[in-house]
Parts: sequence; structure tokens; C-alpha cells
Amino acid sequence: MSLTQIKPQAAPVTEAMTYHRLVERVRYDGAYPTSERADAVIHAVLTSLGRRLPEEERTALADVLPEEAARFLTSTAREPEQFTGWEFVADLASRTGGTPATARWDTGTVLELVARLAGADLVARILEALPAGYALLFGRAELTRPAPAQPAPAPRAA
Repeated sequence: MSLTQIKPQAAPVTEAMTYHRLVERVRYDGAYPTSERADAVIHAVLTSLGRRLPEEERTALADVLPEEAARFLTSTAREPEQFTGWEFVADLASRTGGTPATARWDTGTVLELVARLAGADLVARILEALPAGYALLFGRAELTRPAPAQPAPAPRAA
């Protein structure tokens, strides 16, 4: 059984998102037992993401989130070290005392909802600004570009 079979299907975001609705949506999508747990997950994931995003994308994303969630995203200064998606999850696990598996679940739960709130254009900008490995965290396919073709070496004279 895969995680996609366990995780409830996310419904589209159709109404204005308040912070209370965001918490309840994360609670449902992530199958968390309480609203407090969902709130803690939102706080941890958005604070960590805010450390990684360039200012322009961080501000644009904060504009589409409920005020409380936007504060988590913008509450810390950007750290210059860039993490791949997997390093982001591992860092979140170490900061929260969780395992990489639970941190991956938490990250996917929050960022997939954030992606639906942000829209495809903003998510594309965010993914371009981050190193490899974040697309899956936002519920997107990670597309790789083929390496440029290398010219064939010239045949050696015998």
C-alpha cells in the first residue's frame, strides 16, 4: 500500500481561506488527530520554507496565505545555505524532533495545500528559485532537463 492510497484526496480550494480553515484543511489532508497538531505542522513547515525562499517569492507567497500563516513564512531571515528538497525534509525532521518520514508527510501536506492557494504561476516561480527536489513536496512532478549534447570525439588516426 502506498502513501497516496492512505492520504485522503485533496479537494480544490474554492472559498476564501482563513487561518482556521487552513488548519482544519491540513488536519484533514494530513490525518492529524488535533487542530493543535496541524497548527504546529503548518508553523514548522512554513517557517522552514521561509528560510529558503528569496525575498520576492517569499513576499508573493505570503500575500496569498492567511495572515497568521504569512507571519510564519516571513518570521525568520533567509539563510544563505541552499538545501535540496531532501535536505529540507531532513533539516525539518531535526528541528522538530521527527523522523524523515514524518517530516516528508508534514511537508507534503502543507505545501500541496499552499500550492493550490498560490496557483501554478507562483509555484513555478518558487520552484525555479529553489534547488532540485522541491517539486514533489509541492505535489508537482520533478521534471529534469536533458544535459546538452556533447559533440562526439573526433576519430583517431591509425
